[in-house]
Amino acid sequence: MAKFARRLPPTITSSTSPTTPSTAIRGMTIISKDSASDFKKENYTSRMAATRRPVSPHVTIYSFPVAALTSIANRVTGTALSFGAAGLGVVELVGGNGAALDLMSSIGSGGGALVVAGAKFSVAFPVVYHYLGGCRHLIWDNSPEMLTNLGVEKTSYILVGSSLAISGVAMFV
Repeated sequence: MAKFARRLPPTITSSTSPTTPSTAIRGMTIISKDSASDFKKENYTSRMAATRRPVSPHVTIYSFPVAALTSIANRVTGTALSFGAAGLGVVELVGGNGAALDLMSSIGSGGGALVVAGAKFSVAFPVVYHYLGGCRHLIWDNSPEMLTNLGVEKTSYILVGSSLAISGVAMFV
């Protein structure tokens, strides 16, 4: 037991009448204002070491399932598309009519083949991935029997592979 809390005796019994059996009341932890502030000051790792409890493993050693990674990627690509569209809108508002087109033309003509291919891929991949991820969810909504652990894992790999393949082709068009 930590030095910050005191426990009531664990076997306090209560009885409403002499004819009913007594029931045990569970002990409670009482923390005062002073002990709560001391408790906050103490490091989590040292508290766990003092109580001889293991420290929880960190996220870096946890292996996310592929379905979780594709779900996170779908959200990230959606956010990237939103910021990209907003950025082009701001360029158009600030620069005047045709400023976004001029920006795209300058990126497409001035940076060489590698820059152009990278720019096309950086636009194509979020669009394709987010679109195909949305299609996958529409299929799952209409066919819930396809929503199994094995099916989700399989479609996650298909989603990533097809998105990379389509974006790779779009990069050279």
